[in-house]
Amino acid sequence: MNPTIEKFGYPGSLVKEYDHWVVLVRPAQVTLGTLVLAAKSEARAYGDLPAAAFAEQGDVIVAIERALTAFTSYERINYLMLMMVDPNVHFHVIPRYSEPRSWHGIEFADGGWPGVPQLGAAIPLADEHIQAMVSEIRLNLR
Repeated sequence: MNPTIEKFGYPGSLVKEYDHWVVLVRPAQVTLGTLVLAAKSEARAYGDLPAAAFAEQGDVIVAIERALTAFTSYERINYLMLMMVDPNVHFHVIPRYSEPRSWHGIEFADGGWPGVPQLGAAIPLADEHIQAMVSEIRLNLR
């Protein structure tokens, strides 16, 4: 796996692996259910991905959105491709909602709603919470 995937906690944060992509729980949750959709390739530009990765990405996004709807009942969803600190192709998948969500005794507010997500206000998860979230989201990611 490339360094970006490893930085986001792979393999412990792995929800599902596809041929060209991995879906990871983001260890620092911007909102409840924040994921990372990362290309397995070493590509550092979106346009450098193979055509098969683009074809597969559509199916992966459908699966992510179904799983996150079941997990957090989001109202909107953001896909941010920033790649400033972590250069390999990846998206931050951020469920958005107007009212806070509670999970395992932790409250997750969407402080940026309805504007830009507040990445700097992310809540770091303990390893046991990452594993619990992986398990819960994995149940609905098919």
